[in-house]
Amino acid sequence: MPAIEFLDGCPVKVAANLLAVLDAVAEAPPPRYSGGGKWEAMHGPMGGYYEVRATGPKREQFRLFCLLENAEGDELARRGFDGPVIAVITGLRKPWRTTFGERDNRAVRSLGDEHLSNYPRHVAK
Repeated sequence: MPAIEFLDGCPVKVAANLLAVLDAVAEAPPPRYSGGGKWEAMHGPMGGYYEVRATGPKREQFRLFCLLENAEGDELARRGFDGPVIAVITGLRKPWRTTFGERDNRAVRSLGDEHLSNYPRHVAK
């Protein structure tokens, strides 16, 4: 699972911060959770994705890319869920004040498309 591998490669404090944001979002899902800059809806070609943001040593930027699984009950059941969930697709890191390129975005979308094509969804526990 790319997201688990990414988190395993993060500094411990960064991984803890990313997971804390995910927990907070799960407790008060969007739009109730404002995010404070740590949970952001993405736009343009990444529309439909959300990113969890954290800053690590030397201002290195860490991002988790997520999809919300929040359909109606029958569709959630078909996907293998009892209720809405946050699907954590993968993560990337980058130097401070840089952006991810189209190649990075394509890689994230490819993993997201793979996730969305599975019925029921593959879930790591």
